[in-house]
Amino acid sequence: VRSCDTSPLFPSHFPAGASMPLTHTHDELSAWLRLSLEPDLGPSLAYALLSALGEPAQIYARRAAELMRHVPQSLALQLASEPLGEIAEKIETTLRWVEEPGRHILTLADPAYPRQLLTIADPPLLLYVAGEPAQRSKPGLAVVGARSATPGGAENARAFSRHLAAQGWSVVSGLALGIDGAAHEGALAAGPEGAGTVAVMGTGIDRIYPAAHRDLAHRIAAHGALISELPLGTQVRAFNFPRRNRLVAGLARGVLVVEAAKQSGSLITARLAAESGREVFAIPGSIHSPLSRGCHALIRQGAKLVETAQDITDELGLPTPDARPAPAARSVQARSPAAPESPLLHALGHDPLHLDALQARTGLDTATLQAQLLELELAGHVARLDDGRFQRLAS
Repeated sequence: VRSCDTSPLFPSHFPAGASMPLTHTHDELSAWLRLSLEPDLGPSLAYALLSALGEPAQIYARRAAELMRHVPQSLALQLASEPLGEIAEKIETTLRWVEEPGRHILTLADPAYPRQLLTIADPPLLLYVAGEPAQRSKPGLAVVGARSATPGGAENARAFSRHLAAQGWSVVSGLALGIDGAAHEGALAAGPEGAGTVAVMGTGIDRIYPAAHRDLAHRIAAHGALISELPLGTQVRAFNFPRRNRLVAGLARGVLVVEAAKQSGSLITARLAAESGREVFAIPGSIHSPLSRGCHALIRQGAKLVETAQDITDELGLPTPDARPAPAARSVQARSPAAPESPLLHALGHDPLHLDALQARTGLDTATLQAQLLELELAGHVARLDDGRFQRLAS
């Protein structure tokens, strides 16, 4: 079976003296897949079995009486029997899937398994990877934020990510709409000399979500990696996304939150990162913006306030000795004044405004104001938000 290379078993998960396979044969990978798919077998019980009995093939070779020393009787009988028909079918489907080029399954026994995930409380038994598995070994920096990002927030995510990828950081995010998608786009924009990007999915790796990111996902697989711990065919389920966030945090040395409401999945990612000893960074924003409140809360709790991508590399250093700084023209700020400056842009400031508030600031009549806003919008200096407000864009 392709992509299952030679590997020692990690001693933190397996007992001394356990048999240590040199390769994953078809049967050995089948056993890993079965263990990950086994009904009613949670992570903690799976780890206990691996620690006590060795690799999955050894677990399934045991009699029920032996297994009952470690798991309840009903589960011991299940493990000692042939796999259920549905499980057997999923195993065969997955074994066919991994035979295709660019597809990989990394188990805890693989040297390519991301070692940084071993520092989290419950590393996945295995990972499904589409793309380049070596991408996971590059130093990672997570960039996360709101799905309903403002144009300015999305622009910041793209610019920061491009700069970080050019410096040698692999940008890790969750493939969601908004900030996640912009972060992946920015990392890809750094080109072949950049460190690329990793998208951690909350669905099966063969189920792209959201559908709007199908093309983006294909480009990530071509120039980075898609990763999921969920079985093939797993559809969208809300409870899988917080678990996805722990992998985003676990794969990175630090997490940058670009925009986040006060109740946000990005804050979960930041909390998990902090609990695992990772650095947390946050971009400040307008005190009037709901999407700044999560970032401001993080800063109050000790996250590092950043205004430029260089602030992050100053804190973490360059990830590799040969990483090259991005050209000066690409040095990124969280907010840059639009050029050329105009009285209307000056009046607009950096907070989104409704037309009537902008009219009160400028004293312009409605027709003139709308004409100037349209001109600025076409020039890429201003964006009209879904709620009718106008937002100044960095340039």
